[in-house]
Amino acid sequence: MVNIIHRVGTKASISEVYKVLSSVQGIGKWWTQNTSGTSEIGKTIAVRFHSQEGNEIGSMQMLVKALVPNKKVHWHFTAGPEEWLGTDVVFNLHEEEGLTIILFEHKNWSEAIEFTAHCSMKWAIFLLSLKELMETGRGRPSPHDIKIDNWN
Repeated sequence: MVNIIHRVGTKASISEVYKVLSSVQGIGKWWTQNTSGTSEIGKTIAVRFHSQEGNEIGSMQMLVKALVPNKKVHWHFTAGPEEWLGTDVVFNLHEEEGLTIILFEHKNWSEAIEFTAHCSMKWAIFLLSLKELMETGRGRPSPHDIKIDNWN
């Protein structure tokens, strides 16, 4: 199995970061504006991605597996790109030297392929969007994210 792992710190409080990661409304402020569903354990969240012109370019659904206040958010992907099916995203949070540290993992990819590299880079972009949201009040969710290649 292959995992994508990123680590980013923010000056925001751990409770503020957890609130943004664990709510449908919060996800819409840093990952993609088109977010729906219910962020409760056992419920599903759906996300859709669009081009600047408004065309849908991707969508996913994830089952909320864990919500541990100020510590962990865990999603399991049940719909979306074939490579994402059965994978898990986990955000682990802790405080260190005045920062909230977000240790991000997108786990259980079946193999490292070109799409894995694309997704790793996009996750980095969206984690920087999260950092920006937490520190300035404004993130860069899709469709306003940084475009890195012809797949987005």
